[in-house]
Amino acid sequence: MVGDRARGELTGRRDPLTEALPVLRCPHCGGALSRAGAVVRCERGHAFDVARQGYLSLLAGAAPAAPGDTAPMVAARAVFLAGGAFDPLRDAVAETVARVADRAGDGLVVDIGAGTGWYLAGALDRLPGRLGLALDISKPALRRAARAHPRIAAVGADAWRALPLGDGCAAAVLGVFAPRNAAEAARVLVPGGALVVSTPTPRHLRELVEPLGLLGVDAHKQQRLAAQLEGPLTLDHREEHEWAMTLDRDAVAALAGMGPSAFHADRDDRARRIAGLAEPAEVTASVAVSVYGRRAPR
Repeated sequence: MVGDRARGELTGRRDPLTEALPVLRCPHCGGALSRAGAVVRCERGHAFDVARQGYLSLLAGAAPAAPGDTAPMVAARAVFLAGGAFDPLRDAVAETVARVADRAGDGLVVDIGAGTGWYLAGALDRLPGRLGLALDISKPALRRAARAHPRIAAVGADAWRALPLGDGCAAAVLGVFAPRNAAEAARVLVPGGALVVSTPTPRHLRELVEPLGLLGVDAHKQQRLAAQLEGPLTLDHREEHEWAMTLDRDAVAALAGMGPSAFHADRDDRARRIAGLAEPAEVTASVAVSVYGRRAPR
């Protein structure tokens, strides 16, 4: 869904993918890119097609280390997010990203593992005129991200490899329930920019983990996150957000089907478990939003 502030931009002819080209780089050689119609190429002749749905894939080389979200997972996420149960998280992330980007000044807002672009769209609604870049390896997700907001450019990229971006192009980098490549995030941030990370706490969805066989959250997740990120980045601050969700069984099914547990679930078994839940179900959402700034060079 397009945010309210962005609706007036839909009648314009803004092309966010073309606007993003000056900071995009060829995944093969690192060269600058230019566009001619539906083809993007670098000076060495490496060429990439713009999909008819509006996204550009800059994936190159071997298959990504981790699988992307499947079409059913992406569809489930779109259904669940449209229901509003995660609106408090979207608002918290958007407020944090807007504060970081305003402080940093010029630069894109880059969402790594952007999925449908829903969180990035919320942030852009608070940053008039700012360009957003949604990076993901999932084609179904990129198709949705490309139309999530008139200022989002959607690009296929692997978070665990070198990002197809120039140095110092991002005022803020965002990762919501997504992979986090600390070195690459630090490289693309402008001085004063920051990585905004959203991760579940051990209390997240606690009422559903055992009944539905969902993957639980490691009690030491925040410590592991800090160990992963600190070095090129340093923790600025962290806030926890917790709220109650009242969900019918369809919403629970969408919630269970949109996350990593969907890769391991037996559909029929999951359906039987959901049918055994009370309706509506009272479910806890508990998420930490952390801000990591670039560590100053010695």
